[in-house]
Amino acid sequence: MGPVLGPDYSHSIHLIKNLLTGKMPGCPKINSGFVDVRDVADLHLRAMTHPAAKGERFIATAGESVWLIEIAKILKSHLVQAASKVNARELPNALMHIAALKDPMVKSMIPLLGRMMNVTSAKAIRLLDWSPRSTEEAVLATAESLMRLRLLDQ
Repeated sequence: MGPVLGPDYSHSIHLIKNLLTGKMPGCPKINSGFVDVRDVADLHLRAMTHPAAKGERFIATAGESVWLIEIAKILKSHLVQAASKVNARELPNALMHIAALKDPMVKSMIPLLGRMMNVTSAKAIRLLDWSPRSTEEAVLATAESLMRLRLLDQ
């Protein structure tokens, strides 16, 4: 997540774009951790330069994982008019299984339905004094940059 620089961006950014443009008829019961790209860059720098990071691995995530419906609600509550096409209702797993019969993209989501994907950045926070932005801030920065760069129409 985080501000996009142009029209070449990751699948997680497509998620926000698809929510904002109404291409998603609702939210599959999918859970994920989110992090702002600026915080990932910061963590990389800290891991390269801090003596306590030598030989260590760190997970970059902004707090607890969240359900996709929560991401939709963040967009709707903060961007009101710009998020008028966001559908913040949860799609039943049974409907996802039916859609998966015809859509390979939906089929790839089936193993993720209903699974908690919690991980922790506690080690990075403790050892490297890392402080990521909230999921809400990262999601809104993503959406606002998509709008600012007029990438929702593409």
